[in-house]
Amino acid sequence: MKEVIAVFDIGKTNKKILLFDKDFQVVYENSKRFKEIVDDDNYPCDDIDTIEKWIKDQIKIVQENDSFKLKAINFSTHGATLMYLDKSGKKVTPLYNYLKPLDDMDFNGFYSNYGGVEEFSRRTASPAYGMLNSGLQIYWLKNKKEHYWKQVHSILHYPQYLSYLFSNKITSDFTSIGSHTAMWDFDMMKYHYWIGKEGISLPEPVNGTEAVMVELRGEKIAIGSGLHDSSASLIPVLEKHNKEEFILLSTGTWIISMNPFSREQLTQSQLEKNCLCYMTTDKKQVKSSMQFLGHVHEINVLEFNSFYEKEKNYYFEIDIDKETCLQTFQQSKKVFFPNGIPEDYKADLSVLNSFDSFEEAYNQLLFEISQMVFEGLGSILDKENKLKNIYISGGFNKNMFFLHYLSLMMPNLNIEASEIKNTSALGAALLMKDYFS
Repeated sequence: MKEVIAVFDIGKTNKKILLFDKDFQVVYENSKRFKEIVDDDNYPCDDIDTIEKWIKDQIKIVQENDSFKLKAINFSTHGATLMYLDKSGKKVTPLYNYLKPLDDMDFNGFYSNYGGVEEFSRRTASPAYGMLNSGLQIYWLKNKKEHYWKQVHSILHYPQYLSYLFSNKITSDFTSIGSHTAMWDFDMMKYHYWIGKEGISLPEPVNGTEAVMVELRGEKIAIGSGLHDSSASLIPVLEKHNKEEFILLSTGTWIISMNPFSREQLTQSQLEKNCLCYMTTDKKQVKSSMQFLGHVHEINVLEFNSFYEKEKNYYFEIDIDKETCLQTFQQSKKVFFPNGIPEDYKADLSVLNSFDSFEEAYNQLLFEISQMVFEGLGSILDKENKLKNIYISGGFNKNMFFLHYLSLMMPNLNIEASEIKNTSALGAALLMKDYFS
C-alpha cells in the first residue's frame, strides 16, 4: 500500500485531484470540468455545491482504494474568490466569479477614505481591479447586499474554504491574502487598517506548513490550509533552482511573471504597468506582473479558427518556422493590438484579411503576446539584479512560438520550459511532506 498526499488543484476551467507518493511523483490523477450556474444577479459562477460533492467523493474513492494510504490533503486554487459562512458554518452566498463587474458600486469614496486610489493600490500591491481585489468584494457585499452581510460570521479564501470542508477550522494563509486582494499592507506587512475600520473580521494567516489532524473514515489525515495556485507553483521551482536568480512565468488563463528575488518596494510606476506583489507561504513579497493573456490567446484563437475554418486545437499542429519568427521579430509591428488589449480582449480581427493563412496570423498573435510578456518581465526587475533564468510552467511552456520569441527578445538569458510538472499541485503537496510516516 503506497502512502500518498492528495492535492485538489482547482483552476478556473479544470478541477483536478492528484495523488503524490513519497518521491512526489504523481501516481493518480483525475480531472473534471463543471458547468457554471448563475449567482443571485444572474451572472455565471462556479457550482460550488457540485464541486464540493466531487471533492468529497474523490477522497472517499482514494480511501477505499487498497493501493493507497492517504496521509494528507491540501488545496491550491485560483485567487480572488471568497466564501462567506454564517454562525453555523453554512454558506451564505454563491461563489462569486472574479470576472463579475462591480458597475453598481462607486469605490471613489472608499479610496478617498484610505489614502487615494494610487497610494492605497501601491501600499496593498493591488491595482484597482474591481472584483479581482477580493477585499473589495467584501466591501461590496457589506454595502450592496445587506441581507447577506448580516448573516456573515466568517470569511474564507477559496483554498481555505475547501480545507474547512474537512478540518472545520477557520484559517487564512499568506499566499491567498497577498494575491491582489487589497487586504494586505505591504509596507507594514500586516492587514491594512481599512479592514478593522470597516468592522470586518478576518482570520490571521498561518504558515502553509501547518495542518490540522482529523479523522476521516477511521483514518488520521493531515488537512493543509491550502494556498493560492500561482504562489504554490513557486515552491517546487525555488526548491530546485535556488542558487541563481530566476523569474517564473506561471501560464494559464493568466500569465503571471513572478520574481521572488526582488527586494525593492512596489512603485507607483510599476503599479500602472499591472505589477503587484504576491506573498510566499512564509510572508515574503514576490514582485509580479499579472496579464490576462492566456484568456486573450484562447478567445482569439477561436476567432482565427472560425475565420480560417480550422478545428479547435489546430494551432497545436503548426510547425514553427524560425526564419519567419525572426522576420516578425525584426519588423516588431503591433498588428492585432495596436492600442493595447481592449475591454473585450479581442484582437483587431479586420486585419485577418491581410494574412494568407492561419499559420501567418497565429505567428503574429504569438509575437504580440510574447512582446507584452517581455514588457511585463522587464517591469518587475530590481535595478540591481542578477537574473539568469526564466522558467515557464503551465500551458504555454509547450508553445514553441512563445518560447522562441522570448528567446529572441532576451538572448542573454536562459529561457526554458520548466521540467517540473503540475507545479501548483506539487507545491501544495511539498508543504505536507512532514506528514508522511
